[in-house]
Amino acid sequence: MRTRFAENIDSLAGDLAAMCRLTVTAMREASGALLQADLGLAEHVIDVSGELDAAASRWEQRAFSLLALQAPVAHDLRFMVGGLHISADLHRMGGLAVHIAKIVRRRHPEHVVPDEVLEVFTRMGAVAVAQAEETEQVLQHRDPERARGLLTADDTMDDLHRGLFAITQAEDWPHGVKAAVDITLLGRFYERFCDHTVEIGRRVIFLGTGVLPDQG
Repeated sequence: MRTRFAENIDSLAGDLAAMCRLTVTAMREASGALLQADLGLAEHVIDVSGELDAAASRWEQRAFSLLALQAPVAHDLRFMVGGLHISADLHRMGGLAVHIAKIVRRRHPEHVVPDEVLEVFTRMGAVAVAQAEETEQVLQHRDPERARGLLTADDTMDDLHRGLFAITQAEDWPHGVKAAVDITLLGRFYERFCDHTVEIGRRVIFLGTGVLPDQG
């Protein structure tokens, strides 16, 4: 019975990593759509977002079923509770990529990103994808030490976000309020995306050690 339970835990852990791969793809395609004003890519992100919705729902159902049928020990219970939080974070990450894609669709055929902030958003997209890829590896291996790297890895995104805000608030900003609002929202979506990877890192540390690190 315990062997079967352990196999179910491993399967659920693999499902979390697979969900994270979906967020990697969603963010990569949403960023491509943003930088290239690519309506097709934006529509694809929006269309396939249901895959992540379904995956998160299946994960919760399997977790609750396993809890109902088994008597998990402390470590297993930590995984189930922590995993529910992680699944929710991954779901929100996918939602943030969809928000980016929807702004692209709403403004098409215009480019949402003016030249003044093109480089910043290029870097934001690269940082977000890299952070999600590392999160996938952390979930795959459930390594608390590697997870600690996620707790500070979003510092670069925070710096980019502050720089973006400074550009749009400058007196010589030439693109008006509508563009500034779009860019402010987009910057926040990227920042929140990486914030969720930090939270996942905290949860993986909790799974392995039983101690939830303080929020930064």
